[in-house]
Amino acid sequence: MIAIGSDHAGYGLKQAVMKHLEEKELEFKDYGTYSEASCDYPDFAEAVSQAIIKGEADRGILICGTGIGISIAANRHREIRAALCGDCFSAKATREHNDANILAMGARVVGEGLALQIVDTFLETEFSHGPNHVRRISKLS
Repeated sequence: MIAIGSDHAGYGLKQAVMKHLEEKELEFKDYGTYSEASCDYPDFAEAVSQAIIKGEADRGILICGTGIGISIAANRHREIRAALCGDCFSAKATREHNDANILAMGARVVGEGLALQIVDTFLETEFSHGPNHVRRISKLS
């Protein structure tokens, strides 16, 4: 299951991502926000992070204006590896090398078309399990 959340700045792109996930018949849960009314991105980063930490979701997607604030908020948890991606190469590399469990994007940075390609790349790429990558990830905790 995919946990998804955004603040008000990411709300529109989140709606497009959820429609895309529905079309691909992928299971997801929306952790808010539910409108474009001003709100605080740490609240939604926390909700998505907790869903992953508790095992309710395998991966997450977080969206704010730049993707920076929401990724910083999610990365406060040692179990979370949130990667801010603005291109498909980074989305692929962070899954293969970092086993990132949350994709963060900036709605004011990437357009909808590119964002959907980034989502697909992130969700379709598996962790390499290479010994050097496993060793490096173990040093994060």
